[in-house]
Amino acid sequence: MAKDQKKQPRPKADTPKGFRDYFGADVTERKQMLDRIAEIYHRHGFDPLETSAVETVEALGKFLPDVDRPNAGVFAWQEAEVPGGGAGDWLALRYDLTAPLARVAAQFRNDLPSPYRRYAMGPVWRNEKPGPGRFRQFYQCDADTVGSASVAADAEICAMLADALEHAGIRRGDYLIRINNRKVLNGIIEAMGAAAGLADDILRSIDKFDKVGEEGVRQLLTSGRKDESGAFIEGVGLAPEQAAPVLAFLTSKGADNAGTLANLRAAVGGSASGAEGVEELAQISDMLAAMGVGEDRAIIDPSIVRGLGYYTGPVFEAELTFEILDDKGRRRQFGSVAGGGRYDGLVERFTGQKVPATGVSIGVDRLLAALRARGLAGTDAQGPVVVTVMDRDRMADYQAMGAELRAAGIRAEVYLGNPKNFGNQLKYADKRQSPVAIIQGGDEAARGVVQVKDLILGARIAAGASHEEWKAQPAQTEVPRADLVAEVRRILE
Repeated sequence: MAKDQKKQPRPKADTPKGFRDYFGADVTERKQMLDRIAEIYHRHGFDPLETSAVETVEALGKFLPDVDRPNAGVFAWQEAEVPGGGAGDWLALRYDLTAPLARVAAQFRNDLPSPYRRYAMGPVWRNEKPGPGRFRQFYQCDADTVGSASVAADAEICAMLADALEHAGIRRGDYLIRINNRKVLNGIIEAMGAAAGLADDILRSIDKFDKVGEEGVRQLLTSGRKDESGAFIEGVGLAPEQAAPVLAFLTSKGADNAGTLANLRAAVGGSASGAEGVEELAQISDMLAAMGVGEDRAIIDPSIVRGLGYYTGPVFEAELTFEILDDKGRRRQFGSVAGGGRYDGLVERFTGQKVPATGVSIGVDRLLAALRARGLAGTDAQGPVVVTVMDRDRMADYQAMGAELRAAGIRAEVYLGNPKNFGNQLKYADKRQSPVAIIQGGDEAARGVVQVKDLILGARIAAGASHEEWKAQPAQTEVPRADLVAEVRRILE
């Protein structure tokens, strides 16, 4: 007799590291938020686009703006050998929604209108080390204009972002869009002469401005500094007088846009590139004002330096200005929920021709967390009406009730578990966050009535009612079977 084969171990029911599952309320709240944002994008004339989750490695190119090594940060694999010999293509999950847009803009350039306005929403994947709040799969929500070199396109993106944040639920006064321009910094570095060859090092240093402040950046540009752990970070090596123009740029924000622009004009000196950048910011400021986006919603702010190493012109960031409590109970400002700018070189990889583009990406999870922090998400997170089952042989009658409620536009389901224990049915309805339960036993059926139980009111009564009040069952009403829909609708309203 053959030996029994070794029993295979059961697979572990664990979510892979760096990934997570989204349940009912999470999915519903996210969809409601994205639907509101999409409504604004659509209103501004942008069309939806859904690209493949998988792209060729060649099309993705250099994967992440903040990753130096090619092929780093993505989930990639090589297909089997092609017929006739030769290696198959390398494919990868998309790491953002912009790289696929560049491929689409090149592939369908003869079919798409120019400029092409599109928005896209969906998951992206990054093969990075996970950490608190940092996942390998997350949602992005992008809007871009491809094919327009006019700063009117940048101004339009900023105005649309302001409208989208408000329509999603962020109140005016709780956010601010800050706008800068890479060309201004280019002009300042150009005017520095010998330091121009250190542009990338200078960009990396000022990118830490929001973390280390003016003095920290001064140290990073010159002789170096110690970080919080005590480790020494080598500086760029600029002389103090060479670092001064960069610091003047970072701290040139005035009392209003006019003051900031005047400070920037002085900072760029005789640089043509810098002057062009300042003029673009002035035009954006004027166009935003014309569109009704005042300085209480969007401002020129040279301290916004995130992404200056990637973008080629205007750059913008949406910051939520209200305070929340962090994990340690300390009050802090919520911070950035969206960022973007002009990137004129991405499509050129495919076509060999300059194709201007500008766009913005909203951090979906962060914006949803902000709405929850303000109590502005989940207002419609309500379960279905549950039709309980008292008699297994009358299941068709119960299904008819469910169908009748759904036909009236009311979310409803019939209990499909073991009907013997009625208490378990009400526990199920409670776990489903059901507002109403429908009850009809044989006696009610014979009399042509149903019991309609207001579960929300019942829970309130149970929390503070006397025994006599509880016995009176004010949350449960008997109505004619024909009035079922009307009674449920009355309770829900």
